[in-house]
Amino acid sequence: MAKKIFAFIMAAVLAFTAFAGCTAQKDADTAKENITTTKKVTDDSNFKLSYTQADSLDPFKSKTQNNQVLSSLVFESLFDIDENWESVPNIATKYEFSDGKTLKVSFNPSLTFSDGSPIESDDIIYSFNVAKKSPAYKNSLKYIGSASAGADNTIVFYLKKANPNAVNLLTFPIASTNYDENGYPIGSGRYKYVKKDSKTYLKAIVTKDFNPYITTINLVNIAAADSIDNAVNIGNISYAFRDLSSNVAERMTCNRKLINMNNLVYIGVNSLSGITANAQIRKAISLACDRNTFAESAYNGYGTAATSPFNPQSSLAQNVKIFSSEADTSTAKQAIAQSGIDSKELKLNILVNKNDNRTACAALLKNQLEAVGFTVTIDEVSTKEYARRVKGVEFNLYIGEVKLSDDMSLYPFFDDNSGGVRYGIDNKSLTCDDLYCAYLSGEADLGKFILAFNEEMPYIPLIYKKGMICYTKAMSGDMQGYWSNYFSNIDTWYFE
Repeated sequence: MAKKIFAFIMAAVLAFTAFAGCTAQKDADTAKENITTTKKVTDDSNFKLSYTQADSLDPFKSKTQNNQVLSSLVFESLFDIDENWESVPNIATKYEFSDGKTLKVSFNPSLTFSDGSPIESDDIIYSFNVAKKSPAYKNSLKYIGSASAGADNTIVFYLKKANPNAVNLLTFPIASTNYDENGYPIGSGRYKYVKKDSKTYLKAIVTKDFNPYITTINLVNIAAADSIDNAVNIGNISYAFRDLSSNVAERMTCNRKLINMNNLVYIGVNSLSGITANAQIRKAISLACDRNTFAESAYNGYGTAATSPFNPQSSLAQNVKIFSSEADTSTAKQAIAQSGIDSKELKLNILVNKNDNRTACAALLKNQLEAVGFTVTIDEVSTKEYARRVKGVEFNLYIGEVKLSDDMSLYPFFDDNSGGVRYGIDNKSLTCDDLYCAYLSGEADLGKFILAFNEEMPYIPLIYKKGMICYTKAMSGDMQGYWSNYFSNIDTWYFE
C-alpha cells in the first residue's frame, strides 16, 4: 500500500513538473517570438534620402550625384565591383575573352525586373547603348564600341582597345526597355520607384534573400551640397555619400565612415619643354614628394599615398610599388646632379586653380621641392584660366585630379587623341605609353610598363582620395557601404 501511495505521489510530482516544464517552454518560446517580432518591425517613415527633383531619376539621364547614388538601390548591373576593385558577377554569371577585343558575358535568364518581366538580351543591349551616351557612364564606356546578343543567354561586347580589365566597366544599370505606369524606368534592384499623391519614394521588394527593416525610403528634395550636409547632421535625411570635393568633412557632426575612391591627385609635368623635359628632373620631383604629408595635411587625412600609378587598394597595385610614401631627399638630389642641369636653372612654376585642397598641395610641393634645391613659384588662377593653360601646355607643373574608371585604365594620360589629362606628356618620345598598350593587349607584362614609368615619370601620382558615407546618429547597424555600392547591407540597418 505504501508503495502504491509513493508511486501515486511520484506520478503527481512528475506530471506537475512536466506541466511546469511545458509552460516554461511555451513562455520562453512566446518571449522569443516577441523578441523576434520586435526586432524585425519594418520601418516605412524614418529613412530619408536626398534627391534633386529638377533632375531625372532615370539613371541614363541623371546629372547629379544625388540621383545617381539612388540608382544603385533600384537597378542592378552585370557585375559589381568590390572594395578591392575586383569584379563580382551580379546579373552576369561568367565572362571570357575570345580575343583581346571581344568579351563574351553570360547572364542568368531566370532573373526578373521588379514588374516580373524577365531580363533579356534586348534589355541589356538597350541599357548599354543608352549608358554609352549618359552623363554618368559615357566616359567609362568610351572604349567599348558595341554589343550584340550571342547564343545561350550571352552578350558579346566589342572593345575599341584591348583591355583585360574591361569586365570592370560592365557596372552600368540594367533597365527594362519598358517604363512603369508612372513613367519611371524599371530595374531589378532591391527597391523600386513608387508614386503616390504626387510624391515619389522607394519601396522595398521583399524576397527570401532581401527582407529589410527599412521597407520605404522617403525622398527629400535637397539639391545644394551644403544643405545636404546640414540635413544629415540634424537628421532631416538619414544617409548621404560625400565625395569631399570641398571641405565638407569639417562641417559633418553625424556618424561617418571613410571609403576609398578612384580619384587620383597628381602632378602634371611638361615633358615637352623646359627643365622638366629632362627625365632625371621629373624623377627628382617625384622623389622629393612626401605623399603621406599630402594625404594628411593637404587633404586632412582623406587620402591614401599613391605608391604606383594604380589605386593602392586594387589588385593591380599589390606587386608594383615604385614610389615611397615618404620623401627621399638625398636620392632626389642625386637625380638632380645626374640631370646635368645647372643649379641656376632649377626654377619651376606650379599652376593650380582656386581649390582649397589643391592650393594646399601646391604650397606643400613648393616647400618639398625647395628642400632639394629648386626655386619654386606658384600661379593660383581661376578654374577657367587653369583649364586654358593646361590644354595649352603653358606650365612646368600643375596640380590635377582625375577620376579613373573602375578598370584602372590610364588612357586618360596615354591616349593622344582623347585622353582627358594627356597635356604635357611627350607620348611620341616616351616608351611607357607603348608598353602600357602592349600590356593591355597581352604583348608585354605589367612589370615592363612599371619599370618604364619609373624611369620616364610622364606624370607624378600623389594620392588617391577618400570619400565619406555620413549617416544620422539615430540609425543603427553596421554600415558596410563602399565606393559604387553605398547601400551594400541596407537590409540590416534600422532605427532604435
